[in-house]
Amino acid sequence: MSSALEKDHLRIATVNVNGLRAAYKKGMAEWLAAREVDILCLQEVRAPDAVVRDLLGDDWHILHAEAEAKGRAGVAIASRTEPTATRGHIGHDYFSTAGRWVEADYIVRDAAGNPATLTVVSAYVHSGEAGTPKQDDKFRFLDLMLTRLPELAKHSDHAVVVGDLNVGHTELDIKNWKGNVKRAGFLPEERAYFDRFMGEEIGWKDVHRGLAGTVNGPYTWWSQRGQAFDNDTGWRIDYHLATPALAAAAVQAVVDRAPSWDTRFSDHAPLVVDYRL
Repeated sequence: MSSALEKDHLRIATVNVNGLRAAYKKGMAEWLAAREVDILCLQEVRAPDAVVRDLLGDDWHILHAEAEAKGRAGVAIASRTEPTATRGHIGHDYFSTAGRWVEADYIVRDAAGNPATLTVVSAYVHSGEAGTPKQDDKFRFLDLMLTRLPELAKHSDHAVVVGDLNVGHTELDIKNWKGNVKRAGFLPEERAYFDRFMGEEIGWKDVHRGLAGTVNGPYTWWSQRGQAFDNDTGWRIDYHLATPALAAAAVQAVVDRAPSWDTRFSDHAPLVVDYRL
């Protein structure tokens, strides 16, 4: 892990924890204690609200959307400062109890001390399965994102959607992309949504890719099967998607990849980005 910058920045971290209780048993608390995170976004929390608050502790302001289906999904935003407003889903009744989208608004200040509004979203897009109702739900959710992203850009001075978006946008984002073009996560139809998110129509930016440049990965998820983690046969499916001015303020993006397979607390690695407003 890179050392923290001097505290003239805002540090936003996202991680799919693959079950918060399991992650804490495997060392997540130690990672978090050392990372000086200002806003922590979680996906696949899969725990009751009382458990989430007990594990994270009293030092955080917590927004948690628990999925109606027990043991499934669940997203959260934990912040050191209290949000000025929150919203518990993406804005459509179909997904109102899905535990896949939460929004929090904050007041932030630039280097001159001027206030600005920042909206942070923790999102967990469906994994999908080509040719099934699961994939239909994924496309329905991505359709709503096409509507919601421009709304957020109008609502706040800055906005960022972070989380497990379950799509590798380009060939750089999946180690074995050739074998996955017919699988959910790399379908051409899915990738076309990301073209629109980051194209002229909507104009958001992929912060991690912008800082990493044209390189393979850096990956954020590895299958539990075989030697995927050891061989770095991964997928980059965890994102910070930001409005242009906020993306331009990003100064560092780090994937906190564990040193070995047996020291991971999730099959995803945290993606930590520092913004200097």
